Amino acid sequence: MEDDYWWHVAKRELVCAIVERTFPSPARLVEGGIGSGRNLLTFREMGYDVVGMDISETAVRHVKECGIPEVHQHDLGQPWPMAEASMDVVVLLDVLEHIENPVEALAHAGRSLRPGGGIVITVPAYPSLYGEWDRRLGHFRRYTAKALRIQAAEAGLSVRSLTHWNSIALPPAIVSRGLDRVFRRHRETVFPPVSRPVNLLLKRSARAERWLLFRTGIPLGLSLVGVLVK
Repeated sequence: MEDDYWWHVAKRELVCAIVERTFPSPARLVEGGIGSGRNLLTFREMGYDVVGMDISETAVRHVKECGIPEVHQHDLGQPWPMAEASMDVVVLLDVLEHIENPVEALAHAGRSLRPGGGIVITVPAYPSLYGEWDRRLGHFRRYTAKALRIQAAEAGLSVRSLTHWNSIALPPAIVSRGLDRVFRRHRETVFPPVSRPVNLLLKRSARAERWLLFRTGIPLGLSLVGVLVK
């Protein structure tokens, strides 16, 4: 699914563009929360020296089998298994909401960065949308831009850029979460299937949104994306 499903593709293309613009290769990059490793493989193809971490033993084993040797099974809320000031860029994609103490995780990320380095981050937006879907995914919270700025400051970081993204999914998410509450629905935590033509249309729509995001920012969207620096 991470290879072709529109949401995964849209997020990967957006983050790769931000990383390449802000912290160009050659550089040393660590991703926390590697999942299937699809992002790490792309970052390596872009010329980055990549390291990965995930709390899941299965994820770590799978990514090593994909040919990326430097991956660690690790809780991001604990001190990171790498030297201080050894990384140029940290990538945290929809990870921070899963961590009970996000400020500690951000502080560990900051300590790993060399001068001039930074963190590319995505988090789910709108605390008002928090519900059963989030709880089943293991989310402790959803974010406002203000809340993320506060946590970054407490970790000794500042926000270089921050905007919403994924406006495409916001209206259906509002409707779906509202129906969940009214009818007390308990849906499976899976991405809704879409046909190939719809998947292609959504990917193209996300690319159009990305074009706009880099020029004006996006005022509304289901997620936030930003760059944090020391």
